Amino acid sequence: MTTNSTDYGKAGRNLPAAIAVGLGLFITLIISLFADVRFFTILVAFAAVLATRELSQTLVVGLSQRMIILLQILAPVIVVAASLRGVTGLVSTFLASVILILSVRLLDGEEAYVHHVTRSIFALVYVPVLASFAVLLSTQTDGAWKVLALVLLTAATDLGGYVAGALFGKHPMAPKISPNKTWEGFAGALVLQLVIGILLWLFVFDQSLWEGAIVGFIMMLSATFGDLIESMIKRDLGVKDMGSVLPGHGGVMDRLDSLVINSFVAWALFGIFL
Repeated sequence: MTTNSTDYGKAGRNLPAAIAVGLGLFITLIISLFADVRFFTILVAFAAVLATRELSQTLVVGLSQRMIILLQILAPVIVVAASLRGVTGLVSTFLASVILILSVRLLDGEEAYVHHVTRSIFALVYVPVLASFAVLLSTQTDGAWKVLALVLLTAATDLGGYVAGALFGKHPMAPKISPNKTWEGFAGALVLQLVIGILLWLFVFDQSLWEGAIVGFIMMLSATFGDLIESMIKRDLGVKDMGSVLPGHGGVMDRLDSLVINSFVAWALFGIFL
């Protein structure tokens, strides 16, 4: 396992760098959403390429360069297809990608065939397929505001959990998966998430505050599970971060863990409550 030689205290990371990078990413997101929604699709497609590369290189041991390149090509194709043709484009392109993976992997021989194929398909599901639901949101009426709500309702879980955990955290929530997560942090995430959900539903979407509270609560749970899922994957693989491209954060996948899960959850919930 890769270890971090620098002690960042309770933060566990370079906090100034993390804040600077986080603000830069958020500003880029805002510009892409409200300037032209097509820019947002390009942004998601680019992030999907980087995250898929990180995941395929870390998750699939011994995967050939041919297959890694193929996955990086398929990831943005799936995202763009979702933008252009909706759910039909997403599903059909993903299934075509599965067939292509099964076929191209034949060129590398029989050794570890099932291992490589199944984990390659998992990488596509975990990154571009789930991320494509954010793109599907962006193409709807008030799509920019819906995607912004998705991001805020995911970031609130991370921020609320981090602040409350750093200040009051004493009781680990899942010590074998993510030792830094505490029940106090969980409570902080819940409070901030409910506040953000209610404010969004009242002042942005002009809907009932109870609906905003319900959506906030559910997305807080799914964001928490998204973070725990990636933590479990990293523990299983024996790595601290999926990459190092984002100072203070790790890899692209380390920032997308909760967002990709919540992209589908938001698409489903917003379809019900909006």
